[in-house]
Amino acid sequence: MRRALVILMALVLAGGVTYALFPEGDDDKDVVEVSGLIGSEKRDFFQDPQVVAELAKQGLKVNVESVGSWLMDGETKRDFAFPASQPPADKLRDAWGIKEVPVQPFYSPLVILAHRPVADVLRQNNLATLDESTGLWTFRMDAYVAALKAGSTWPDLTGAKDHAELKGPVFLTTTDPETSSSGALHIALLSYLLNNRQVVFDQTGIDNTKKVLYTATALQGGQQSSSDEPFKRFLAGVGNPLVLAYESQAAALVLKGEPTGDMVVLYPDTTIYTDHTIVSRTDNGRKLAAQLRDNPELRRLEARYGFRPQDDPDAFAALVKGKTPAFAPNLTAAKVNQPPIPVPDVLTRLIKAAKGKAQ
Repeated sequence: MRRALVILMALVLAGGVTYALFPEGDDDKDVVEVSGLIGSEKRDFFQDPQVVAELAKQGLKVNVESVGSWLMDGETKRDFAFPASQPPADKLRDAWGIKEVPVQPFYSPLVILAHRPVADVLRQNNLATLDESTGLWTFRMDAYVAALKAGSTWPDLTGAKDHAELKGPVFLTTTDPETSSSGALHIALLSYLLNNRQVVFDQTGIDNTKKVLYTATALQGGQQSSSDEPFKRFLAGVGNPLVLAYESQAAALVLKGEPTGDMVVLYPDTTIYTDHTIVSRTDNGRKLAAQLRDNPELRRLEARYGFRPQDDPDAFAALVKGKTPAFAPNLTAAKVNQPPIPVPDVLTRLIKAAKGKAQ
């Protein structure tokens, strides 16, 4: 008798659950449990019933806990960890003694979110541009760095006085770079721009950039350990007018048909693509990584949650075509440049300098 029927009969005889469901065609397959750590930006994806069902078809039941990307390396009992970018993944590989190259199933660029009136003010002051033919917004990072250096405030900007909510200094809200990948990549990006568009590789580079890095961090006050909270505050219309986020967060909201109000997605002209990198400690972790990279159904679902699958980036472009706010079908269309990231040791020292810790 098939395993599903045996279990079903046992449940009926026990007088408990009246029926049990198994994915069609999967009743003879052993399902193994796989546990891991993920960034909060991937939590909804792993909880999606279609994702759960497809993984079950492949013999996997995945249990995840969300935590900041830079806080994953102390964990040694999980099958995998799935930070939002490569630098914390490299740190994990060193901590776990893993030599194999990890899988990067999908990626998402860092973008800046603003409400339309704020974007219009940025445009009036040459901090942003709008391509009228595509609806794509670009955030000018060199102009932003200049504003940080000058200590610019919103009332200094043309058109800002018409909006009472625009007050105080101009800065981006980010996550805490000591715990979160997006916050750390923000520091990496600023350091590159401040270092004459050269990757910082030594103490001289750190010394030359740390003053503005500290300013960009200190202006924010308390920072969250994950990207979820700043994104939710932005949607609620509270907090700072400019928020650094993953493109996937905004795209997933649109693709689920949820209201976005007057949200605008601005692509920094120089930004960093966050290669979501899964570091596997066990064979089951490696099996999950391969499914996330190679399984066509999972790639379709990844795109639905706003990620760009490495092996099928057009899947994202097809879903967001014609949507509002506008998303770049590819990052060449958004005229985006991506700098390299400092090596982990230098990035760690840059982050400490940005937090005001002696370097």
